[in-house]
Amino acid sequence: MSDTKAASSPTASARQLARIWANLPGWGSLAAVNHGTIGLRFMVTGMVFFLIGGVLAMLIRTQLALPEQDIVSAETYGQLFTMHGSVMMFLFAIPVLEGLAIYLIPKMIGARDLVFPRISALGYYCYLFGGMIIMSSLLLGIAPDSGWFMYTPLSSSEFSPGPGSDFWLLGITFVEISAMAAGIELTVSILCSRAKGMTLSRMPLFCWYILVMALMIVFGFPPLILASILLELERAAGMPFFIVAAGGDPLLWQHLFWLFGHPEVYIIFLPAAGIVSTLIPVFSGRPIVGYRWIVIAVILTGFISFGLWVHHMFTVGIPQLAQAFFSVASMLVAIPTAIQVFAWLATLWRGKVVFRLPMLWVSGFLVVFVCGGLTGVMLALVPFNWQVHDTHFVVAHMHYVLVGGMFFPLIAGLYYWLPLASGRMPSPVIGRWGFWLTFGGFNLTFLLMHLTGLLGMPRRVYTYETGLGWDMLNLLSSIGGFIMAIGVALVLLDLLLHFWFGQRASANPWQADTLEWALDMPPAQYNFASLPTVNSRHPLWEDPQLAERIAAGQEGLAEANSGLRETYGTSAITAQRERILQLPGNSWLPLYSAMALAVVCISLLSRWYELALLTVVLTIGLLLRWSWENGGHPSAAPLDPLNSVDSLNKSTENKLPLESRTVDGPGRWGMIITLLANGALYMSLLFGWFYLWTAAPQWSAPDNGPLPLWLLLLCGVPASIALWLFQRLCQRLILGDAQQLQRQLWLSASLGLLHFLMLLVLFMMAPLDYTESAHDAVLMVILLYLLGHAGLATVLTALQALRVARGYVSASLPYEPQVVKPLWFYYLAVYWISVALFFMLPLGWGAT
Repeated sequence: MSDTKAASSPTASARQLARIWANLPGWGSLAAVNHGTIGLRFMVTGMVFFLIGGVLAMLIRTQLALPEQDIVSAETYGQLFTMHGSVMMFLFAIPVLEGLAIYLIPKMIGARDLVFPRISALGYYCYLFGGMIIMSSLLLGIAPDSGWFMYTPLSSSEFSPGPGSDFWLLGITFVEISAMAAGIELTVSILCSRAKGMTLSRMPLFCWYILVMALMIVFGFPPLILASILLELERAAGMPFFIVAAGGDPLLWQHLFWLFGHPEVYIIFLPAAGIVSTLIPVFSGRPIVGYRWIVIAVILTGFISFGLWVHHMFTVGIPQLAQAFFSVASMLVAIPTAIQVFAWLATLWRGKVVFRLPMLWVSGFLVVFVCGGLTGVMLALVPFNWQVHDTHFVVAHMHYVLVGGMFFPLIAGLYYWLPLASGRMPSPVIGRWGFWLTFGGFNLTFLLMHLTGLLGMPRRVYTYETGLGWDMLNLLSSIGGFIMAIGVALVLLDLLLHFWFGQRASANPWQADTLEWALDMPPAQYNFASLPTVNSRHPLWEDPQLAERIAAGQEGLAEANSGLRETYGTSAITAQRERILQLPGNSWLPLYSAMALAVVCISLLSRWYELALLTVVLTIGLLLRWSWENGGHPSAAPLDPLNSVDSLNKSTENKLPLESRTVDGPGRWGMIITLLANGALYMSLLFGWFYLWTAAPQWSAPDNGPLPLWLLLLCGVPASIALWLFQRLCQRLILGDAQQLQRQLWLSASLGLLHFLMLLVLFMMAPLDYTESAHDAVLMVILLYLLGHAGLATVLTALQALRVARGYVSASLPYEPQVVKPLWFYYLAVYWISVALFFMLPLGWGAT
């Protein structure tokens, strides 16, 4: 049953929704925050970077086609090699898949948008500007040449004195802001805005894959962000985190990088596998076999992938017991992957498969990925890994897993969902030619690279002597690379031309089962004219009239009398409607904030630290201005708090409050997920501390702590009292008057400020020799970390007091303090853990 009666005038309602959700015209479209627009921008930009990375690959294959060539110099080859890997891994694979998820997830879960639209827009601009910063180094001829993994000490100042490494470190960190934003956005949106009745057990498999991928981003990207920050601090400020003579260790970089790097392989693979799990049932004409087993396998893959990072470090001298453990873990991850493969094959076996163009690419994926998985099991064996490490065998394996595991399903997904975005069908003739040329060229290129690797060809040599047995194999590999390039060009041409010349698509042309195919083609900016109720895993198969009811306005929120963009907020597990989310519309703040962050990066690259500091202040101001227009602010939720119900819902028994009138919602979930990511960054710092302490050859610590312990304990008292007051305030908020509430918030903010000033004094008086000792450099970083979080918690508390004065927070608007409260809990936990581990741990003094 729908929650609303039929709209009196669906056409008028549709016009009203179109007006509310429309992007601004002309240059104003840069202020768009709608998920459909942002998702398409991610994908188009990612494809441009893919073309750049492909050109770099062709230059590499041209240089290696024949022995003793000097088409490019060794230095230029190093830049090509580094930039090809960096572009494909950081600027193409993850952003394109994130863009696909941003575009599809609200449509698949029955929502009108993601829950934080402005964060999606900020993420896109950070990605765009970060990519431009990285690529500018190549245009200027100063690109990094240490490899896309940037191993120290090759990437340190001693061996890479130019700015190339700085471009990589700052640009990649900038891009990863985008990835983190998408991870948080997608996680909260999937958990908090699904269609009524879409319980976790009814959620489309693609959404499960994206949910696990997003959580893996939340926990997997912080180690690389930390590593990039530490290496840039070493290069710019002389902090010796990776310098052995000062107590650091270059292997720390490898540990932090691969703590990110191996989960990243599955971050890339899981969305692609989600595409496969979506397409196979559609083209088999039956539900997928083993839905619950696939969900379990996806979750297990996410967990196990975080225990494999040393898989890439078998040759660096780690203990044999550790090698055995990580070897077993590397083979263990094949089990959940095998579960998915067998479920796909069983579905194909039991169904009536229709080999349309998307299924052709899925078939190519199954062949290529299984081969890549087999070589992965081979590399998990330590003796074999020693033999082929750093050879072309590893390059071949990596491309079989990543290209086979990501690119083939991506193209299948693009062919499958393009009719939804364009309303037209692709050309089956051009598409098939593109597939076979890509499939044949790919295997010719990389299958033979297994052989050159087994024959001992290192993977980063820019030339080689004749007579080593590599000549013909390299020539054939290069020919295969160009064949593959022609195939990819045909595919991209087909995808481009079909927008103008493609045959008009019928409704639901593939006879699919998921909600996105209930939309118009192309869909309206608001997605659904009315928000559906779901009663099964296959709503369009089991309820053929659902699309008609949605279009006729017979489902939820069919009208938009408030003039704001609205969707339902639902419970995380049972998907029951609990609140109405009023989402922000077009905004310039994401673009301005990203531009300010870009200026910060450029200033740091140019060593203009005064400008960087000023721009950081400007960025903070923009973000605080952004946060001001939330919650009970009139522009965010202008309805009268006394009538905070779903005034658009004609059914009196189903009245729903606005999010700002509740004590829970996506904002609070977003804060918690963000703090989980923050905690992963902090845990990575703890890992680095203990690793250097226990493994760095020249690690040393002073006999006495750099700060008096009693001052550290005293400094924590005001912050602890501030948390207690804030917690008490949140519990009694609904009973308090405005003046008392404002006084309590100002008192909490004052205590937070006192704590911040005390910590600042301790920081300034600390006798830390951070340029000569890795020990003191780590303590410097942890003190800066604590200062930043103490200042943030204090400022946000003060803003809450100001919002009480404006009437944006009150007994009837209790939501926003509930969002800030987890930040205080997190900060106090981190502060006392830091005091205990960094300053109180007895072995920390005099340890060598």
